Amino acid sequence: MAKFSHAVLEKNVILLLIGTLITVSIGGLVEIVPLYTIKSTIEPVKGVRPYSPLELMGRNIYIREGCYSCHSQMVRPFRDENERYGHYSLAAESMYDHPFQWGSKRTGPDLARVGGKYSNAWHVQHLADPRSVEPGSVMPAYPWMLTRELKVKDIADHLRANRTVGVPYTDEMIAKAAADVAAQADPEGDHDLDGLRKRYPKAAIADFDGDPKRLTEMDALVAYLQILGRMVDFKKYKTKDLQQ
Repeated sequence: MAKFSHAVLEKNVILLLIGTLITVSIGGLVEIVPLYTIKSTIEPVKGVRPYSPLELMGRNIYIREGCYSCHSQMVRPFRDENERYGHYSLAAESMYDHPFQWGSKRTGPDLARVGGKYSNAWHVQHLADPRSVEPGSVMPAYPWMLTRELKVKDIADHLRANRTVGVPYTDEMIAKAAADVAAQADPEGDHDLDGLRKRYPKAAIADFDGDPKRLTEMDALVAYLQILGRMVDFKKYKTKDLQQ
């Protein structure tokens, strides 16, 4: 058999174009076709759940105020970051975030593991007057959140919209969304707290803003901050055991 010389392709632009298209097509099929045979490229992890309605509203406020511009939520797998913030971030922790808050821009500290690190009162004071607890802070103050009432009427529609992009909110979660918002921020009220805990395990239940008479944006934002990094029990499971 005569030996084929690649010079033939190099000297003939039509043959070179055809060969390039064939090569790219084969490579593309090898990369793309497997993606249609699996449900998700993110491996599920024990404990990760959709945000409660109050946490979701707090997350919306977090994004609205541009908190992501100075705070990332991604602990990278470096020793210095693991010692400061904790276990490195897992993709599954952000699988219900639209959009996710990963990044490396840190004017302020990373918040991926901030849940439970400080008290509700600390967060309220820090958000209302950052320099009263951190003298060198360059963070702007958000005192109006203590008086701005939380708008709850559209929360069921918001959960329903999230379900269309893959967040597994059930019909029960959607139907009880407004009630769950009130319950999570009012532990002393006449609410279905057991149902709330069943639907959203590990959800912090408290009068977050310190004013039981009002449901404010501060309640929602602190509730969101208090769940960050708390869904997965990294102390109980080793990394290899986190997958379901």
